[in-house]
Amino acid sequence: MRAVWSDQHKYELWLRIEILACEAWASLGRIPESALPKIRKATFDATKIAEVEARVGHDVIAFLTVVNESIGQPEARYVHLGMTSQDLNDTAMAVQMVESAKIIGHDLATVREAAADLAIKHRLTLMAGRTHGIVAEPITFGFKVAGWVAELDRSVARLEVAADDAGVAHMSGAVGTHATIDPRVEEYVGRELGLNVDAVSTQVVARDRHAGFMSALAIAAGTLERIATEIRHLQRSEVGEAFEPFGREQKGSSAMPHKRNPVLTERVCGLARVVRGHLVTALENTALWHERDISHSSAERVIFPDACAALDYMALEMHKVLRGLEVKPERMLANLQFAGGVVFSQRVLLALVESGMSREDAYLIVQKSAMEAMEGAGPGFRSLLEKNDEVTRRIGDKLEAVFDPWAGLEHTELAYERIGLGVTAP
Repeated sequence: MRAVWSDQHKYELWLRIEILACEAWASLGRIPESALPKIRKATFDATKIAEVEARVGHDVIAFLTVVNESIGQPEARYVHLGMTSQDLNDTAMAVQMVESAKIIGHDLATVREAAADLAIKHRLTLMAGRTHGIVAEPITFGFKVAGWVAELDRSVARLEVAADDAGVAHMSGAVGTHATIDPRVEEYVGRELGLNVDAVSTQVVARDRHAGFMSALAIAAGTLERIATEIRHLQRSEVGEAFEPFGREQKGSSAMPHKRNPVLTERVCGLARVVRGHLVTALENTALWHERDISHSSAERVIFPDACAALDYMALEMHKVLRGLEVKPERMLANLQFAGGVVFSQRVLLALVESGMSREDAYLIVQKSAMEAMEGAGPGFRSLLEKNDEVTRRIGDKLEAVFDPWAGLEHTELAYERIGLGVTAP
């Protein structure tokens, strides 16, 4: 990723664009074919470009100065014919965004593969589902992870669409009217670079395309943050159901030797905030003055390389986490029975209603027993219910089935089918 956004690669793209434009002009008879051999052999030195830029205060002019020196006259006068700086900048940046999306997409796909393996491995690993941080009803850990797989699929697809939308060639001259550059030159350059052509541009490609690309990055970062946040919660001392990998010589705290902190997932969560912050800047860049201003340029030189690098690093870290995740099925099962099985409260409620009791009365009975159990009163939720004559009279013979953790999970395999994991019901 560092190479994609390096000055060296940017200049390589600029030079390729200039050569392609000359080839297009030659095919149209605007410049002599005889000039192409020397133009195609053009070179540059990034250090020398920086030295020239320090004097002239313009990066494209500095680039052209150095490149033209390597070509010599009269051929050099055909370079940059009819073009403006932003034709070069925007088209090169489009290539960089497409290249970045391919790298990120590949690394997100490896996270997806790791998550898919976890989902399959733990498809029958029972645990308590939680809402608002409170135990709710039984699920499996695999079912939880299947949700991550589906979201990662959406993030990869979203990034591909955004890269396609942002990946447009733009060579239409000073205010976008093609007054000084033939549209066929733009089409040739775009085709050779594997880019679409911007349908309508001013001197710049409209920055809604770039904001859309940054939005896809930010949403993908949010997906990784969601997974990381879940693992951080599961690793809490009071929960202890899943742990990110911890090296044999790793230390968690300079003061407390017992600490095994979720530093990898915390790192992912922190970087997600950085990427989201860059989205705000990308959105601010969409409103430029008239046919162009340069207020977007300085910010883009920071936010796009930074966001692409941060997101790709997050994907690499999350892949490491999921491949090395330590899952504790026994602890999950124990937490599922918290307070004597309050996770089965809805099933008790429904069973009482089906027995003919009003929902209001059934709710009060179940809630009272559940609250007492969670406050530590008595032997637990199920035991408290078994001491209630009304409950035992109505559903006493059904309690075993009501408290069966698999009773409500008949359709969880549907999630696997829908995300293409090819796992059938047991």
